[in-house]
Amino acid sequence: MAPRTITPQEVDLARQLLDNARRAMRQISDYDQATVDRICQAVGWAGANPETAEKLANMSVDESGMGSREPRRRAKVLGILRDALRQKSMGVIEEIPEKGIVKYAKPAGVICSLIPVTSPYITPIGIAIYAIKCKDAVIFSPHPSSRKTTNETVRLMRAALKELGVPEDVLQCVEQPSIPLANELMSICDLTIATGGPAMVKAAYSSGKPAYGVGAGNATMVIDETADVAEAARNTAISKTNDNGSGCSADGNLVIDHTIYDAMLAQLQKEGGYLVNAEEKEKLKRAYWDDEGRRTADTIARPAAAVAAKAGIALPANKTFFMVEEEHIGKQYPYSTEKLGVVLGIFKARGFDDALEKVRQIFETGGRGHSCGIYSFNDEHINRLALMAPVSRIMVRQVQSSSNAGTFTNGMPMTSSMGCGIWGGNITNENVSLKHYMNVTWVSRPIPEDKPSEAELFGEFYSAPITIGKN
Repeated sequence: MAPRTITPQEVDLARQLLDNARRAMRQISDYDQATVDRICQAVGWAGANPETAEKLANMSVDESGMGSREPRRRAKVLGILRDALRQKSMGVIEEIPEKGIVKYAKPAGVICSLIPVTSPYITPIGIAIYAIKCKDAVIFSPHPSSRKTTNETVRLMRAALKELGVPEDVLQCVEQPSIPLANELMSICDLTIATGGPAMVKAAYSSGKPAYGVGAGNATMVIDETADVAEAARNTAISKTNDNGSGCSADGNLVIDHTIYDAMLAQLQKEGGYLVNAEEKEKLKRAYWDDEGRRTADTIARPAAAVAAKAGIALPANKTFFMVEEEHIGKQYPYSTEKLGVVLGIFKARGFDDALEKVRQIFETGGRGHSCGIYSFNDEHINRLALMAPVSRIMVRQVQSSSNAGTFTNGMPMTSSMGCGIWGGNITNENVSLKHYMNVTWVSRPIPEDKPSEAELFGEFYSAPITIGKN
């Protein structure tokens, strides 16, 4: 069935939202750094204070059925606010005296922000903080299945703006989202930040305007013979069950060295993993994927008990995620693909060379550009994985689901949007953060001449006889 066309009412709405946003930007154009920093703090608190974060987490689960009622992702707002407050976003933001370069920041403009169903309240808050820091305006287009949560989040942030005397239309949200309306907004706004599935990102890149998109995840963790098994199992369980595995950074596959394979499986079971048998593996597969190989919506980011009930598996009460041993890799073997839930693919590696080959095969199947991780104290192994893995980020001995997007114990920029580079069909490999919300003017002053001699530039070829093209 052909997608419906946009209605005249939606066209008018999109134009009105854009006009409102541009007006609001003009009204805040002379705000200084201290003022916007204070607004960022107010907006962050409005949406992510403990009481409100719990309310929004519950509202999200009630509306979409996905994720967890524990507002653990609230920490992401704290990190984004930390990063934003520590950086300049107007006037001179960087000077490189030896090159005669001075950089000046300017607003990016009106941002169209596509919000995923799996993160309907944390993602808007983080985007609002970065945008306000740069004196941008944002029009949020929520996922239809979590639109009430996103609208409530934006309502709370707008209330904080109003209390400070800031134009509320710096932040706006579509109340009745649709694909045609989202496409229209992307085509008329200055920049799109698309956090969501491949179809959403493709639409953003097809809008005719600049866009930052993200790629699909299939996070794969290598666990070599030097790993601390207890640490690796504990971190895996935390990552796999965080928001019921809804994030694209949640561990999807473990590639475990054969020498610690049994010990790792045993420790994972102590951490809440349920190792399925051959019969249960097939039951789980039928519940998790339909006959066309597509993920079933009612198992995405659902608790293990709900998935087990659908699959007909008698899951013990203390088990929170499934472990599936798999020998095969490829699109026809779904346990090697992105799971978006509480199922973990387990692969045994016969040495590190075999582990790297399995990583290569897994990313040929899906998830190129996103991320992988390693539990190892062998720097050579870490280096070899970094050299070959087609990913934008590798976490070493960390909880993958939180560390990819920045945490307080690593140096990754805090974000809810992670670029996957050319591998993943994205324009950037970086975590989309403050620098991506601004235009930058480079001012160049003359410097002493820096021109090497031609002999230095051409090296051994400079004095060689010229024979090319003479035959």
